[in-house]
Amino acid sequence: MTIWDGDPTRAIPWAELAGPLVAAEDAVARLDERLGRSPVRDGFVERFHFHDAAAMLWLEGELVHVEDLVLHDAHMDIRPPTHELTRAHAVLRSRRQIFGNAPDWALGRDGMRRLTGRGDVAAPAENSPKGEGTSSPKPDREEPIVADEPDPLAEELAAIDAVLARSSAVLDGAAVERSSRRQASPERDPLIYDPEWDERARLEDWRETFDRVSDLPPLLAGAILWDAWETSSPLQHQPWLGALLVAAALRQRRKTTVHLFALNTGLRVVARERRRHRNRTTRLLAFLEAVAAAAAFGIKEHDRLALAREQMLRRTRERRGNSKLPRLVDFVLSRPLVSSAMIEKELKVTARGALNLIGELGLREITGRGRYRAWGIV
Repeated sequence: MTIWDGDPTRAIPWAELAGPLVAAEDAVARLDERLGRSPVRDGFVERFHFHDAAAMLWLEGELVHVEDLVLHDAHMDIRPPTHELTRAHAVLRSRRQIFGNAPDWALGRDGMRRLTGRGDVAAPAENSPKGEGTSSPKPDREEPIVADEPDPLAEELAAIDAVLARSSAVLDGAAVERSSRRQASPERDPLIYDPEWDERARLEDWRETFDRVSDLPPLLAGAILWDAWETSSPLQHQPWLGALLVAAALRQRRKTTVHLFALNTGLRVVARERRRHRNRTTRLLAFLEAVAAAAAFGIKEHDRLALAREQMLRRTRERRGNSKLPRLVDFVLSRPLVSSAMIEKELKVTARGALNLIGELGLREITGRGRYRAWGIV
């Protein structure tokens, strides 16, 4: 449904929003400027992918520990992953995909199709020479060709190629459509999808709102887009995508240039009564307050990472040129926690070597367990 009839700027209470808007704009600008010149920028960006994904599940009433998300992302779960953990990992992959592409990709047609799972992912079986050979094997010239007889081996190989292509796309962070059997069906299961929920029309209305607010200040436009998404709920099973698209809009408008804003970390500290208030002005003020809180949290976390990096680099000054301690410093800064197995995989060392590097760097053991131990910065 359409959020505004006509120009959205007509209903904006400028007198009430001007002060919080300026404060939020300044906070975001300070954070982005500090990150632009920071040696811990890459680690900060990767860390906040995890924090924002966990905060998104918290907003929906589900608890996902950042530590479990880190281990699940590294394929080193200590227990079977829950449904909530799987959803948080989907948010993590989407954030990485948005940040890894051009600033205007996520809000373009191709980006929206990929992020919502409506785009077609090219399979190697259709494009690569290997796929062509497995999907349509050439018959032996000396044997008679049977036109109507299917080749069971070719069908099995084609099915394997399709599964491998789908798995590779998921690991790369691409949203993949469901099986071909479901694609061929024009109707969705009414037990899972509301037949009265027109996702395509709602997405188009939200995109129209995006076009209407293009002349407004970036954060005010983001507030209106976020409120429009929360009000209309375009996607039944991806409500979390709205906050990522708003962050992508800020990046497209060059409000953030070196990172993807972690909006969910700020929304987490704002009361639900304000985020879901009947009054639109209250909701817009809640958004601006969340932006300021997320930026303040980001600045504090950046300063903490910068201080920890300086302390750890002091231990590497007299090391050999081929020492792996500097690489371990960068890896530790990019994850809320690391395990010995993760260090073994990243640095290509043995288990004993990983423990020795951890001891030399003076990392803090944060699990308090004898098995499945993990470390982080102080």
